[in-house]
Amino acid sequence: MDTTDSAIEFDGNGYCNHCTGYFAKAAVQVYQENKGKKALDILVKKMKVSGRGKKYDCLLGISGGIDSCYAACIIKKLGLRALAVHLDNGWDSDISVKNIKHIIEKSGFDYQSYVLNWEEFKDLQLSFLKASVPEIETPTDIAIPAALHKIASRHKIKFIISGGNFVTEGILPESWHYNAKDLTYLKNIHKKFGSGKLNKFPLFGYKQEIGYKYIYGIRTIYLLNYIPFSKTAAMKFLEETLDWKYYGGKHYESIYTRFVQSYILPKKFNIDYRKATFSTQICAGEITRIAAMEDLNKLPYDPVKAELEKGYFCKKLGISLDEFERIMAAPVKTYRDYPNARKKLEYIYKIYRKINNRK
Repeated sequence: MDTTDSAIEFDGNGYCNHCTGYFAKAAVQVYQENKGKKALDILVKKMKVSGRGKKYDCLLGISGGIDSCYAACIIKKLGLRALAVHLDNGWDSDISVKNIKHIIEKSGFDYQSYVLNWEEFKDLQLSFLKASVPEIETPTDIAIPAALHKIASRHKIKFIISGGNFVTEGILPESWHYNAKDLTYLKNIHKKFGSGKLNKFPLFGYKQEIGYKYIYGIRTIYLLNYIPFSKTAAMKFLEETLDWKYYGGKHYESIYTRFVQSYILPKKFNIDYRKATFSTQICAGEITRIAAMEDLNKLPYDPVKAELEKGYFCKKLGISLDEFERIMAAPVKTYRDYPNARKKLEYIYKIYRKINNRK
């Protein structure tokens, strides 16, 4: 990590707040041999009790990536009955689709795809691109939990299993991505740059989150934090036993995410997500800093492939290459340039965390 994160701080030893914070939180959030198995056993028992008389014990959000696919394997091993749910936003790679197919076939889990209304979603994605802010993925980041909670409540499922985990995602600067749950921010950007209405797009702000938690009793579980988890070992297991294929980078199972993170963010915003990913892997002991620096010396994208992907990206969004270049050349902005509810949300979630910590 470096000063491309505007909020980074370094101590007297030259260690940044991300690394020191990682190790401090890892002691609490990452699997600990003495208490990890016990915590997992208690959790599994709760899920099975909640599933009595119902078809499912839990719901699994699945993308075709390493984490969610490996989580599916763990769920199966634990004897849990899961409904696997995938958010289809129109940007799935062929590899991710095949990965999901193989995992579902091997696990025997029921599967459901939540398909977004493409015209509305495309309009919202274009709005964020035109707004010239780095939160380009906010539409998907909101749609995923909205879809999962909506389906979980429909089936009276109390536990949503996420492949998200601290070991591989413990470092991500807040300055790189503003709160996806700020619906005031989302709606104002869409109002300013969009061309239609969001009649069918699933929303997920603080009201929805608190409602699903306290009215429906739905809880999100980061299962991989409850086991000894290595991304390298998980990928090897998936490849050798489930005909799973790697897609080339973190979250690159999505064509949109791949282009945004490898091309748009570094070129327009000077944000290279590899720095956060590699820093996390270094702290987790999966790679060395020397190896990470060697990779960072290379461009985050292949120039030839990037031009081909740019053409596909523009065609799918219905914009010309010239319009795309104008968007790329537009001055960089942040959430502060648009109406938002940051102060209100900080206050609400401060109270929310205090209430939860007392339980």
